[in-house]
Amino acid sequence: MADTPQDFDIPEALATPKRRWSLSLVWVIPIVAALAGGWLAVKAVLERGPTATISFKVAEGLEAGKTKIKYKNVDIGEVKSVTLSEDHSRVIVTAQFSKQAESFLVESTRFWVVRARIGTGGISGLGTLFSGSYIGVDIGASSKAQREFTGLEIPPVVPGDLPGRQFVLRSADLGSLERGSPVFFRRLQVGDVVSVDLDQDGKGITVKIFVNAPYDKFVTNDTRFWHASGFDITLDAAGVKIDTQSLATILIGGIAFQSIPGAQATAAAGADTVFTLHPDREQAMKRPDTRVEPWVLVFDESVRGLEPGAPLDFRGVIIGEVTGIGVRLNPVGKDLQMYVETLVYGDRLRARLKGTVPETGPGAEDPKAFPNTLVETGFRGQLRIGNLLTGNLYVALDFFPTARPAKIDWAKEPPEMPTVRSGLQELQATVSHIASQLDKVPFDQIGADLRQVLKTLNRTLQDSDKLVTRLDAEVAPQARATLEEARRTLSTAERTLARDAPLQQDLRGALHELSRTAQSLRLLAEYLERHPEALIRGKREERP
Repeated sequence: MADTPQDFDIPEALATPKRRWSLSLVWVIPIVAALAGGWLAVKAVLERGPTATISFKVAEGLEAGKTKIKYKNVDIGEVKSVTLSEDHSRVIVTAQFSKQAESFLVESTRFWVVRARIGTGGISGLGTLFSGSYIGVDIGASSKAQREFTGLEIPPVVPGDLPGRQFVLRSADLGSLERGSPVFFRRLQVGDVVSVDLDQDGKGITVKIFVNAPYDKFVTNDTRFWHASGFDITLDAAGVKIDTQSLATILIGGIAFQSIPGAQATAAAGADTVFTLHPDREQAMKRPDTRVEPWVLVFDESVRGLEPGAPLDFRGVIIGEVTGIGVRLNPVGKDLQMYVETLVYGDRLRARLKGTVPETGPGAEDPKAFPNTLVETGFRGQLRIGNLLTGNLYVALDFFPTARPAKIDWAKEPPEMPTVRSGLQELQATVSHIASQLDKVPFDQIGADLRQVLKTLNRTLQDSDKLVTRLDAEVAPQARATLEEARRTLSTAERTLARDAPLQQDLRGALHELSRTAQSLRLLAEYLERHPEALIRGKREERP
């Protein structure tokens, strides 16, 4: 039987109170991310540094968003954009700096692009071949803020924070110097050449150098600077000497400095003090000449080989130099004369003639008295050969006692010093005189007489030859026979005089008998002396 629908028990619905809104775990991560992003944004705004623009000639190696700005290899900024200037002549780089770099952006700060470079000073920036170029910074010492800068095309030689001092050198010639050339003190590198500029008037060169501390204290007001480029070769009595500061100076040049030996110590020179850059050490070490007197020397001979700068030599001591050479018309002889303009260092000459210079009296007060006295005693100028290989001449000032009397022409400005002809000219004059005398010798007559003498001598020699031939044919055989007879005679005499010869034995026997006879006579004489009566009576018979 089918079941009939029945009333089932329906659960009673219970009213649930409304629940409050609760945060789902799904939203935790987005919220934390949003907070972190907000914090980073706020931090970036708070740490964001200033923006500055730097202009360069080219944008080689610069990329927006990649190129870093570094100080001592620490990132302090980044290039944000690279654009052209309005006139398209330069590149404008907009850089964003960090907060800590805000104090770096001052008036004297310098920027440059660090890239691989190869120069005479060496190789730099090799690390950029892998990491890429970056902008280097040298912080200035100024306190005035600045936001627009002009970048350097070449990195600075000396960092701004390097201790030391900068000095200025003036020279007439640059030589082989350039930025980065070394500066030496007693062959030790103590600095570098910072810049090289041509003077505005175009008559000289201004070189700025930087000497590192503590060596900058050795640069005093009496310090001398000179070119140390290449090497110096000196030939003297000790042999050949080659002097150079280092191998680098032969290639890229250099500057050396030193105080004058024996000079009193002075205070250190201040920064940017101006000095003279001498061409070599010899010129630099010369003591300054306080008395420089212009003189003119007139020569009646060729001055070929004499050049400006040639020395005035007084017995091996340089007391001046030649400054110019010219030609003038001699108003007396109507011929051309060579006049040589010179500068005489009066103090050097007086120092070499110490004891002859009047210290007091009229000669000390009158500046003309001392030169007049020298000329009166034979002081003259003369051209001499300084080098036999090159033929260069120099002017020698010396005493010539046999020189003709002369005086200084004080009426001319500058005054003229009398001269004498050079030894070579005197030799040429002597040779010319001898040649003129030889022209007067009758060489033709002498030659004719000499030929006659030679003929006579030839006949004499022929007669002598005939005589010798005759002697050899007639006299020589008889002479040989005579010599043979003399030889035989000497042989016979030798045999006769031999010890065992009969004549010698008979002679010795005769001499023995003669000796006995002499002895008997001596006994008879002695007896008669005792008995003279025996001559009358005869010898008495002696009794036993």
